[in-house]
Amino acid sequence: MSNWIVALPIFNEEVHVNSVLDEVLRYATDVVVIDDGSTDRTPEILRTRNDVTVITHPDNRGYGAALQTAFEYAIKQNADAIVTIDCDGQHQPQIIPQLIEQLDTEGIEFDIVSGSRYLEEFASDKAAPEDRRRINVEITRQLNQLLNLNLTDTFCGFKAYRVSALKKLRITEPGYAMPLQLWIQAACAKLNIVEFPVPRIYLEEERSFGGSLDDAIKRMAHYQQVIAKAFEEVSSDCPGFSALQKTGA
Repeated sequence: MSNWIVALPIFNEEVHVNSVLDEVLRYATDVVVIDDGSTDRTPEILRTRNDVTVITHPDNRGYGAALQTAFEYAIKQNADAIVTIDCDGQHQPQIIPQLIEQLDTEGIEFDIVSGSRYLEEFASDKAAPEDRRRINVEITRQLNQLLNLNLTDTFCGFKAYRVSALKKLRITEPGYAMPLQLWIQAACAKLNIVEFPVPRIYLEEERSFGGSLDDAIKRMAHYQQVIAKAFEEVSSDCPGFSALQKTGA
């Protein structure tokens, strides 16, 4: 697969943006940055670079909204695939080619190759913040049960997508809960999904989700609302999902 893009959703990443982009460009030639309304020096730094495409949201719309823009860009560019990678230094750009390769492996075409920080253990792994790990475990178990998936990491943002598969999705969730809507729509569309092990790196454990989502209880309640809404949205295309949601089977 030769025609692929790497996309980075960015919000206030002045500390990491140059070093991460420099490293990403060692493994990719077509890189797009979605600056989601940054208010620090990130926009100024990005203006000094001519080696990446920058799409700017004038205001902060959210992580999910930035990824929506990245998906739309990949579709308009007629790309075959897109890799999404965060700009906080928690993902290793050298893994990008491996994610792309996994989209076509052993004669199997995958639609989503999703990084997992829990599929394998690496010597360099750091412990996840307790509330994040607990919520990830609970949500992952819930979605596996409801959707008959076999995920180990619901929230990892390091992924490769086949762009033809993205055309089947209607992602609208603007915030950090976007992956929950993604998994429900992907299961409804019967996309072929595989996980790929990636190291667990936490450079800024106290990084904020923003607002009330910093409270773990409120964050979990929000995730449940997003899951319920996502099930409702696909109920006409996947009528069996509503029964699964009610029974928890």
